[in-house]
Amino acid sequence: MEPERMYKRGEMIMGIKRILTGIAVLLLLLQASCDSGKKEPAKGESASGTSSQKMISVKGSDTMVHLTSSWAEQFMAQHPDSQISVTGGGSGTGIAALLNGTTDICASSREIQGKEKELAVQKKIDLVEHTVARDGLAIIVNPANSVADLSMEQLRKIFIGEYANWKDVGGSDLPIIVLSRESSSGTFVFFQEHVLKKADYTPKARLLAGTSALVQSVQADQGAIAYVGLAYALDAKTKVKIVAVKSADDAAAVLPSDETVRAGHYPVARPLYLYTNGSASPEVQAFIDFSLSAAGQKIVTETGYISVK
Repeated sequence: MEPERMYKRGEMIMGIKRILTGIAVLLLLLQASCDSGKKEPAKGESASGTSSQKMISVKGSDTMVHLTSSWAEQFMAQHPDSQISVTGGGSGTGIAALLNGTTDICASSREIQGKEKELAVQKKIDLVEHTVARDGLAIIVNPANSVADLSMEQLRKIFIGEYANWKDVGGSDLPIIVLSRESSSGTFVFFQEHVLKKADYTPKARLLAGTSALVQSVQADQGAIAYVGLAYALDAKTKVKIVAVKSADDAAAVLPSDETVRAGHYPVARPLYLYTNGSASPEVQAFIDFSLSAAGQKIVTETGYISVK
């Protein structure tokens, strides 16, 4: 073959190689561009962008934390695609979170109040109430305290500060130390309305953040008195003493229990609620349905509360 023709053929082959290389580079650039435009799966999402785990948040009553946590644990065991977050902070905190849209479910040991309902209307929030359990508030004192029972009127006078010594109610000559939950607690509000008849607590009352702190303080101080959910009082066992309560001075003294609360004989009892905003999502409704199911109500009794069924 002539040298000139060989040269032209070689040049043609090189040109074709350069074109093919250019096409390959262009394809790589296009692929990289497409990949960079893809959204990385968010936490809890599959690569297709659909949620692989259903998140439910429950916030509110410290009294109900043990109960709602037990429900959540069993519910997640039955629904592996669901994840439930349970936090306390008090009924007021949970209601505020529901009104602010930062929780799916509010757990509350009291009914939502007038001002909260007004705020819900302003924010176009449809509050839906679910009564899921009942609770008896146990009055606890130090085990060394000789007082075995108190009437509702005696309790009122102790917690408003009219009675300041245990000898005023038949006990030893010892100052009464009043302990209470903080004002954001639904238990605080219920006790104030139901026992104190909406009077103010004594200014000397020590307000504690949690039920466990109340139990520990009563255990440590012989003159202390407090109110806690029945489940917590029973869990404390011999660390504290539960005082029987009389609805009137001449009535029989009644200890809180499943039977006495359910029958309406124990005077310091209340319903426990879950609140949602409007029609619940399928996931949230499934959790509420579980709480009211036979399995959910069994957990209610096992954790020291009183079932509603």
